[in-house]
Amino acid sequence: MAHRNLVVLTGAGVSAESGVPTFRGADGLWEGHRFEDVATPEAFARDPVLVQRFYNLRRAALPTVQPNAAHRALAELAARWEGDFLLVTQNVDDLHDRAEAEAPPAPGFELIHMHGELLKGRCTRSGVVSDWTSDMAPDEPSPDHPEGRMRPHIVWFGEMPLHMDRIEAALARCDLFVSIGTSGTVYPAAGFVQLARMAGARTVEINLEPGVGAGAFDERIYGPATETVPAFLAGL
Repeated sequence: MAHRNLVVLTGAGVSAESGVPTFRGADGLWEGHRFEDVATPEAFARDPVLVQRFYNLRRAALPTVQPNAAHRALAELAARWEGDFLLVTQNVDDLHDRAEAEAPPAPGFELIHMHGELLKGRCTRSGVVSDWTSDMAPDEPSPDHPEGRMRPHIVWFGEMPLHMDRIEAALARCDLFVSIGTSGTVYPAAGFVQLARMAGARTVEINLEPGVGAGAFDERIYGPATETVPAFLAGL
């Protein structure tokens, strides 16, 4: 069957083989910190020193990791895909962006970071988003508002993911939905497969092991992302 409208969701598992730690593994990003202490608006209000240090360290580590074969296979698919292709990532790293820069995508491609981006900051007063590659001070002044300060452009727990209207519109018209490297525990992303099924799409889970919602997928492929993703995408 030929597919034209494609939506791909990626999670931490697609970047793990690049050396980016997953959230819930033994070496996960939360080790040593409760997420309530570093990933909520309340945490930022209570202890901006800790929160900014946490994200500064993650931002500084990005140049030490590189896109892997899974990122590059998705970029290669985007370069040759003739229909609409929405790549939605839960990851805040820039590995998809770098892979796309190596293989410029076709006109129908769009990349959405639904949980924000490490390399961007946001003004607490104006909401203006700016590129940000350096450390961010606990009381970093905003360049866009005299009373604002900068925070990481990250969707914290309790906040609404970004661009949900565009994501849901794409899911409503897609004929193929592929979920790669996500545990299926975090909503609303965990519900994307059901929206795709309602649209009549073929649904595929590619993961290291079955996710929480594995039973909702038509097809399930398990193994390292650097092996399974290129093999599956080559057949599209």
